[in-house]
Amino acid sequence: MSYLVSETGLSILGWIVMLAPLGFVMLMSFGFNKLSAPAMTGLFLLYAAVNGISFSFILLTYTAGSVIGCFAAAAAMFGIMAVLGYTTNQDLTKFGRLMMMGLIGIIIATVINWFLGSERMDYIISIIGVAVFTGLTAYDVQKLKHIGMGIEQEGVPAVSAKKAAVFGALSLYLDFIMIFIYLLRLFGGRRD
Repeated sequence: MSYLVSETGLSILGWIVMLAPLGFVMLMSFGFNKLSAPAMTGLFLLYAAVNGISFSFILLTYTAGSVIGCFAAAAAMFGIMAVLGYTTNQDLTKFGRLMMMGLIGIIIATVINWFLGSERMDYIISIIGVAVFTGLTAYDVQKLKHIGMGIEQEGVPAVSAKKAAVFGALSLYLDFIMIFIYLLRLFGGRRD
């Protein structure tokens, strides 16, 4: 890992590994209509691999017990909200919009806190982050359910269905990862 971290912090390669997942998400989001289904799948797999590398920093920072505990809590929260989002008859569209506004607020607050460096603000952002991504899990599952039902009923081309499936997988993957990261930030015990 010494090639990713230098004495003064992250090396250039370290910054690339840490920020690359964001680049993949943006590329897949903005290129949804232009990219082919195999290209979307390839980008998703590459994203998952690079994300795994960037997680090595996180796993080196926290104790094994706290990582396992936060992972189990994130999995339980994600699973419960996924079932709720799939089984509810309530339309979660308005709720999803509210959660997206919360996500934008988290991004803005995080950028501001990079400059402020406030631990209290980081704690508040983490609490809100768990709530927002937990809510987004239910919304994203319901949205995927409706997309799947629409594909079956309307005979959507297979290419569009595959791209929608990959993008849905990306959404749920991000929801779970962010719940896990924010729980680690709140409850994770750091190594000495």
